[in-house]
Amino acid sequence: MSDHFADRLLAWSDDHGRKHLPWQQDITPYRVWVSEIMLQQTQVSTVIPYFERFMAAFPDVRALAAAGIDDVLHHWTGLGYYARARNLHRAAEVVVAAHGGHFPQSLEELEALPGIGRSTAGAIVSIACDGRAPILDGNVKRVLARYHAVAGWPGSSAVLKTLWEHAEAHTPGERVADYTQAIMDLGATVCTRSRPACNLCPLAGNCLAHAAGNPGDYPGRKPRKTLPQRQTTFVLARHPDGAWLLEQRPPSGIWGGLWCFPEVAATADAGPWCRDALEADPMAIEALTPFRHTFSHYHLDITPVVVRLARAADGIEEGKQRLWYDPMAPPRIGLAAPVARLLATLTTLD
Repeated sequence: MSDHFADRLLAWSDDHGRKHLPWQQDITPYRVWVSEIMLQQTQVSTVIPYFERFMAAFPDVRALAAAGIDDVLHHWTGLGYYARARNLHRAAEVVVAAHGGHFPQSLEELEALPGIGRSTAGAIVSIACDGRAPILDGNVKRVLARYHAVAGWPGSSAVLKTLWEHAEAHTPGERVADYTQAIMDLGATVCTRSRPACNLCPLAGNCLAHAAGNPGDYPGRKPRKTLPQRQTTFVLARHPDGAWLLEQRPPSGIWGGLWCFPEVAATADAGPWCRDALEADPMAIEALTPFRHTFSHYHLDITPVVVRLARAADGIEEGKQRLWYDPMAPPRIGLAAPVARLLATLTTLD
């Protein structure tokens, strides 16, 4: 384009771009893929230690495909949006089974894998496969929306279509990997969501939002809606030796495949549940302080109820859907975030 968008961005990146992030080293399609999935709705500083541990445990796609889903979810615990981890595991299995363990290098084949959308596929192609493909993650949406003054929420189809057209138009034919990293870096470090550093931006001279003095208006906000509220009660059944009973959630849905405390409708149901499900009599029941866990589409108000069992429940150790969680020797399993927080606080109980 006449404003030399890509040229200015690349020149800025050569001097100021990030070069030492862990996924920028030893670049492979696998490492780019895992980093892109982890970075969805998650900050770089949060992702770095998770990425490093994940790579140590699953250094390549074959290792990931061969791993058990519990081990994968264990390494994802705390990152949230656990469907990402389940899709990573399923996609790894497909890459091994259908592609001989080699990542496909076309956008169409990549997008056919579980959990890989157009932008993630574009990142893999452009960064790791020497191909030309645009990307449009959250940082890039913000840069392009401000530069072209694209009004409206990027989640709407019309706005998204316009942003993809701009992404395609600006993606150069050479140094595509550098350009892809550069535009992500600009959004993450200069063209930030709040208080963008326009005085440091190589694109400011042609940025329509900067010229109008209103970069904060772009991109448009998602229409606000009141989140519904739901309630549940966690049964914190305690083994006489101090372990806690957990159940594995179904593979799909909220906290899919993760281990959680059993749930009942109300505090009064906790004792009867233990008698019916575990054939173990409660010795004492204590309701703890309720707390709220918020998902993207509703609030969940959780009341934890500690049920001290008079004896161990029979057969739990052999079951595949339930286990006793010993905080002193925790198993390598994936935990839902509120469960992990509760387990950390329960160590203060007698």
